[in-house]
Amino acid sequence: MCEKVSALLQKYIPFSLVRFLLRLSFRVDVRGLDNFDKAGERVLIVANHVSVIDAVLLSAILPGRILFALPAKIAQRWWLRPYWSVCDDYSLDQANPITAKKMVDAMKQGQKCMIFPEGRMTTTGALMKVYESPGMIADKAGAKILPVRIDGPQYSLFSALKGVVRRRLFPKITVTILPAVDLVLPEEVKGHKRRRLAGTAVYDQLERALIEGIPYTTMLRQFLSTRPIRGGCQTVLEDTARKPLSHDAFVARIFTVSRLLSRVLGGQEKVVGVMMPNGIPNGTTIFAVQALDRVTAMINFTSGPTRIVQACQMAQIQTVVSLRGFVNAMHLEPIVSALEKENIRIVFLEDLLASASVFDRAVGFIKAHVPVFIAAFGLSKDPKGAALMLFTSGTEGLPKGVMLSHLNIISNACQTAVRLGVSTRDSAFACLPMFHSFGLTLGFFMPLFLGTKAFLFPSPIRYHDIPELVYDTRSTLLLGTDTFLANYEKNAAPHDFYFLRFAIGGAEKIKPETKRVWAEKFGVRLLEGYGTTEASPVVTVNSPMYYRAGTIGRVLSSMEVKLQPVEGINNGAELVIRGINVMMGYVKADKPGVIQPPQDGWYNTGDVVSIDEDGYVTILGRTKRFAKVGGEMISLGAIEAIVCATWPGVRHVAVSVPHERKGEMVVLLTESDSVDPGIMLEKFRAAGLTELSLPRKILRVAQIPLLGSGKTDYVRARQVAEESVAPETEKEEPKEE
Repeated sequence: MCEKVSALLQKYIPFSLVRFLLRLSFRVDVRGLDNFDKAGERVLIVANHVSVIDAVLLSAILPGRILFALPAKIAQRWWLRPYWSVCDDYSLDQANPITAKKMVDAMKQGQKCMIFPEGRMTTTGALMKVYESPGMIADKAGAKILPVRIDGPQYSLFSALKGVVRRRLFPKITVTILPAVDLVLPEEVKGHKRRRLAGTAVYDQLERALIEGIPYTTMLRQFLSTRPIRGGCQTVLEDTARKPLSHDAFVARIFTVSRLLSRVLGGQEKVVGVMMPNGIPNGTTIFAVQALDRVTAMINFTSGPTRIVQACQMAQIQTVVSLRGFVNAMHLEPIVSALEKENIRIVFLEDLLASASVFDRAVGFIKAHVPVFIAAFGLSKDPKGAALMLFTSGTEGLPKGVMLSHLNIISNACQTAVRLGVSTRDSAFACLPMFHSFGLTLGFFMPLFLGTKAFLFPSPIRYHDIPELVYDTRSTLLLGTDTFLANYEKNAAPHDFYFLRFAIGGAEKIKPETKRVWAEKFGVRLLEGYGTTEASPVVTVNSPMYYRAGTIGRVLSSMEVKLQPVEGINNGAELVIRGINVMMGYVKADKPGVIQPPQDGWYNTGDVVSIDEDGYVTILGRTKRFAKVGGEMISLGAIEAIVCATWPGVRHVAVSVPHERKGEMVVLLTESDSVDPGIMLEKFRAAGLTELSLPRKILRVAQIPLLGSGKTDYVRARQVAEESVAPETEKEEPKEE
């Protein structure tokens, strides 16, 4: 019966009409079509695979005759066979071994070919496993790779995402074609290794297409546009009050608070401070400030009155929004007094909400239920405009204001989500403070931009409560530093992290012991990454598909990297980065309120790294975390790694202090009573470190100084070491044997 219907369709329906109707009904928008013409003839087109009609769609919009390699179960559907039998393009079975040879031969003859590297439709909404064969085919043919991003069909009835997203009849489809790139591989690499490198290159281009093909806008508009993904009634936020907010309810609050804020903010105030713990009020205020086209500055309430005042003056903040209940509970009255003394106004959100009229709430409700262009009418659409200011944690010196654009934050959230494979099925447990870029971008913005849920928890040091809540909320993504993750493990039952798919560690090195106990106790592989506030923050991260133990993963797509040599360090170089997620610039005390951009967009991270042939990055330390002892560069990070592995379970910090004869000396601060210099020397020798690396003084402390973000406070640690060794530096140093 199906064969007869297929034959009738083939006989009576002109397929030029099918193509026209396809483009008309889905309002297909094609971007970058000129890149298709510039690519030349020997080209392999690669695209993400989101629906049954992807190949037909590309066939309808791309000019010329193209050879498609498709999964057989899609190409052989009865209602698609007539199309492939009469159209100019033709298809091959992607799983057939002969297909690769046919595609190589076709491209060598100038035929454009197209393949879906995932080999199947996505069932999660995220990028699926990418196979190596497309890379091998391009390599054998000497072809360029033309990356294409398909967006929209995943929301149609032709996708496999029933129950994952809200599917509809004719969603708008956007096809973005990026410039073609040459597949360049080392000539000396052969066999399986070459195949792997080629496959990785194709993955990188596909990932690049998914990032650079996004139609970026402002953060508020980006969030508002997620409503069609799962609907306005879907929960997007929840906090410890355990009163979940739907998308529509959250948007209504945002616009209500925005109206209230507009009455108290001065017309010249461009930057508004927010000093709150993680929770729905904090998230509401961030977006409410955005709805006024102002910049939100996240205040680190753990940094003390002096630094907070300095930060506000540096950023020219005249108003700070906070919660009266929070100030009273955390005894932050000295901060409030210090701000008011400098004529910086404190506005309490409770007072604003108490003044809200029925009309204010009605306006918020209406804006939550109208299209984005109406709700955000009159607001900026420029993704490159200033959006958020964060302040560096000051691990090595005085903090600075880091100005991030809408593009910086949205792109980094999407870069990380694509690399990890985070989808709308996931939900984040956000307990890292939102004044920290790691917690803000990945814990708060990333779930909202994906159209999924985030649970906001006020403190990462509630070690007993967090594992239970992660289980109770069925969270699949958890963020933490090594300190926090190690303590969660100690206080969690083996079943508490049953639902976790991603446990991301960053902000400090994740110890091998922490990774081991998480794997053994919970069956969860910790994915270590690396970032910096200036990069919004993620630069590299291990992922389920690309993971290498002992490294911090591969650099995210749409980023450029160069290595700058450091005198005295032979096995590494300083990491310098540029990309769409790198900050607009610093705001410093010498020029308050003025953005000082990085030169040519390049930001020097100050971290010394090595990068292997597969692109995996290993952190060797910071340039400021090296000590010059006896003319030799000593890595303080390497010292800490060995000591932490030898005496696990407590914190250790190596710092350098001035020394009259050797220039610098290494001091080890430790919370352990059992650190033995003899054992330490044996471990150093086994690791290839010289005796110059051995700490000259071991200082027992009750607690290693920490910042509010959970990272080691190296400034304070160095002060403690200097105070301890000051009386000894005047003494004659004993001779070495």
